[in-house]
Amino acid sequence: MKRISAILFLSIYLLATTELGQLLKFPAFIDHYKEHKSKNKELTLVDFLMIHYSHGTVKDADYEKDMKLPFKTTSENSFSIIAIASTPQTLNITVQDLIFFEPRKQYFGNEYFIPMSFFSNIWQPPKHC
Repeated sequence: MKRISAILFLSIYLLATTELGQLLKFPAFIDHYKEHKSKNKELTLVDFLMIHYSHGTVKDADYEKDMKLPFKTTSENSFSIIAIASTPQTLNITVQDLIFFEPRKQYFGNEYFIPMSFFSNIWQPPKHC
């Protein structure tokens, strides 16, 4: 019973908050394909997909039906909730750690200094043509 309810709640969550809800529009996709197929017997599924998905949004006679197809529009009221569950971690910091600390070694000292004139030589025009 727990497994079935977990699958049910996960399905409801995914359909409500992601674009998986667009799959519920699949019957409209099939009906619209049949309608186009009745008008043109040589129309293939690939041709139908090219007409409706690769040429952008074209305002033609069946524009309202086209917008009811899956993945043509996004749902306006979708939102996502991200919940991260973690266990609280305890820090083992003593007073001595706070008072007596060693400063980190700085790696930006003079031994890594490169003069600016070195870089300016790259951007000079060629000397010999």
